[in-house]
Amino acid sequence: MATQTLTAGRNKVTFKSFGVDLVGDLYLPEGFDETKTYKAIVGASPFPQVKDQIPATYGPEMAARGFIYLGFDYLGMGESPALPGEFKQSRYMFRLIENTWDAVSYLGTLSFVDEIYGLGVCQGGSIIASAAVTDHRIKKIAMVSGMMAADGFQWADRDMANQQIAAANASMQKMYETGEPDYVTPFGLNDEQSRQEFIDLGVNPMAGETYDYYGRDGVKGPKAVSTYTNMHVGDQGMQSLISIGEAYADKIVQPSLVIYSKSAFTAICSTQFVEKLTNEHEELAFDEFSHVDFYYKPDAVKASTDAVAEFFSK
Repeated sequence: MATQTLTAGRNKVTFKSFGVDLVGDLYLPEGFDETKTYKAIVGASPFPQVKDQIPATYGPEMAARGFIYLGFDYLGMGESPALPGEFKQSRYMFRLIENTWDAVSYLGTLSFVDEIYGLGVCQGGSIIASAAVTDHRIKKIAMVSGMMAADGFQWADRDMANQQIAAANASMQKMYETGEPDYVTPFGLNDEQSRQEFIDLGVNPMAGETYDYYGRDGVKGPKAVSTYTNMHVGDQGMQSLISIGEAYADKIVQPSLVIYSKSAFTAICSTQFVEKLTNEHEELAFDEFSHVDFYYKPDAVKASTDAVAEFFSK
């Protein structure tokens, strides 16, 4: 088998998970030299993102700070295939964790990789925290606007949570009986709405900033990113309401950095997680940024990636 030639910048790569090839982007620092060793980062993206969104923003930033960064499409997302007989746009917590373990294994095969770290944004924070509980090949973890603690957030309104579960149960049954995908809008946002149409629905407390990123006309919406859609398999709620890392936070041994906005609707997902940590950890809270600002706003991205680089370099 021919050896792939890797160069500074973005390199398209594949690695095995669940017996199929997941597609990733491996970002290498300027002046990359295969005879040297580098600290490497496995990236984890927000729900329901693909590698051309958060990873395409954080990858170059971390490479510019001297790190190797791997961003990839999870099983059934973006350019990565679904399993035979399954459907695209299915993103399940347990598989996300296993995909992440396999990404770590892939990085471990590269002769120029020294230590491996984990960096997750939004749901990616939960993925990284969960994966790290039992994967000690990951030496440090950092979570930005992370959704690690689900109890105080997703379960705060038990009636609403149970409505999500009922809808997901019905969707799973429908797909089993018909053999066809049942696509829904998890946030109430489809690929065709205008910004005002979405805000007028009144279903999302972060509607404006959500649309500015994910909407039809958003900076990383379906027009800007060809492999992305706001539509998702309808049984997602059966797994999105499960947060593994929160339940095992006291078992995490790796040094951890938690970055979030105090004013964000999602702040509780970081603060309640931090309260349960027993390891060496740091907490960095900002007043001036929102949850979604950390996805793409230059000042917020610089603040988070500078802090992560400093933390991983200690």
